[in-house]
Amino acid sequence: MKMSCLNGTTISLSCLKLAFPSYSSSFQNLPFCRTIKPLSAALQTSPATSPSTTKAEDQGARSHWKAAIDFKWIKDNKEAVAANIRNRNSDADLELVLQLYDHFFNLQKEVERVRGERNAVANKMKGKMEQSERQRLIEEGKNLKEGLIALEEDLLKLNDKLQLEAQRIPNMTHPNVPIGGEDSSMTRKLVGSAPEFSFPVKDHLELGKELCLFDFDTAAEVSGSKFYYLKNDAVLLEMALVNWTLSEVMKKGFTPLTTPELVRSSVVEKCGFQPRGKNTQVYSIEDSDQCLIGTAEIPVGGLHMDSILAETLLPLKYVAFSHCFRTEAGAAGSATRGLYRVHQFSKVEMFIFCRPEESEHYHEELIKIEEDMFSSLGLHFKTLDMASEDLGAPAYRKFDVEAWMPGLERFGEISSASNCTDYQSRRLGIRYRPSEAPVASPKKSKSNLAPPQFVHTLNATACAVPRMIICLLENYQQEDGSIHIPEPLRPFMGGRSVISRKL
Repeated sequence: MKMSCLNGTTISLSCLKLAFPSYSSSFQNLPFCRTIKPLSAALQTSPATSPSTTKAEDQGARSHWKAAIDFKWIKDNKEAVAANIRNRNSDADLELVLQLYDHFFNLQKEVERVRGERNAVANKMKGKMEQSERQRLIEEGKNLKEGLIALEEDLLKLNDKLQLEAQRIPNMTHPNVPIGGEDSSMTRKLVGSAPEFSFPVKDHLELGKELCLFDFDTAAEVSGSKFYYLKNDAVLLEMALVNWTLSEVMKKGFTPLTTPELVRSSVVEKCGFQPRGKNTQVYSIEDSDQCLIGTAEIPVGGLHMDSILAETLLPLKYVAFSHCFRTEAGAAGSATRGLYRVHQFSKVEMFIFCRPEESEHYHEELIKIEEDMFSSLGLHFKTLDMASEDLGAPAYRKFDVEAWMPGLERFGEISSASNCTDYQSRRLGIRYRPSEAPVASPKKSKSNLAPPQFVHTLNATACAVPRMIICLLENYQQEDGSIHIPEPLRPFMGGRSVISRKL
């Protein structure tokens, strides 16, 4: 396998079949090694198709997926949508979308008109008539058929273009979200205070070296920069963090999952992770339609894809463990040193499918779960209501948690919680059927089932392992170089209370 670097060169890696033997059956039909490259590179040549399309797709075997976008609502709320695009600093072209929609609407009416004329001609031919009249109708029907085929082809192409442009429009924004860039984000909660040390503070890299917890140099030789080996007690600490997090979140009624770490590129797109030029965070598998996940949000979001759920099942709450892979394109600076920004890491992610009227309630629940866990570990942190320009396209509102990192002498992001309303479900095709049936119309009574509605989706980071390790090492360092282990994690580390030097 080859992995693309930020400068476009490649680094040799072990094949996925060898690196993950338990998944080997999934790769039996793949070439022995494939190339992983940022997803944007696959989109540069043909934006009308999914990234890394196969030859069958190039030949039109599978059309681009369609989102259930409410174009009429967008048109009726043009000014609000335009303002939202500006507030989020999005490059979506609303005017083009509306022009394409009007053209599509008019062309659709023309298709229906011609189809109606063709049906009328076909009905006329059922009766008795002169041969000359029949021949005239045959010729007219033939011309109408040929014209209809051409119009329908134009309609399909126009619909594809409309979809691709409309999919760039970001979700609407909660009215309380601050407008502006990251600096405009508002602090909604501050917990604890920064620890005071009577000795020189070390960062996690120094501590890790002295305690033999990491190996970045060998990992760079084996895999490239921004990869690492965890060693000794760091491995136990990772397992403790994961198991403690799962146990805490499961107490709140979440169902545990482990997820696939390769997904179809179309699912990545449907979750709203559109590649943005050269700075994409997604690795795609060359000559396939698959990508490495950057978060478990993607495979969990796809868990109920193209489904109609019973209302009685909602809310569906999941907590998923996965490894995550990110290009970290464009990342630079001292804040990226060590474990802070890496290409591969372990993460525990929460995800909720719920009814629309409940999503703001569950958004508050998710951020409270995060805050309660970080508080129980004794961390000093702040919760931010993120500004409009810092929201990803799917997010209606996003709360970030930033914890104090003494080695950086600043706060660093350790989690986020986003309410994506129906942005993802309209793309993934996830709906629910309300249990209350509407009043049956006297003219239409084939079914008394209520029409399905799109669910709302929410996601939140329960534990991003590398950054939690940074927080724990730097905040709980002792003068003798050891690390104090917070009480909640000790049962998951065999009862140990300290990480100390190996003799």
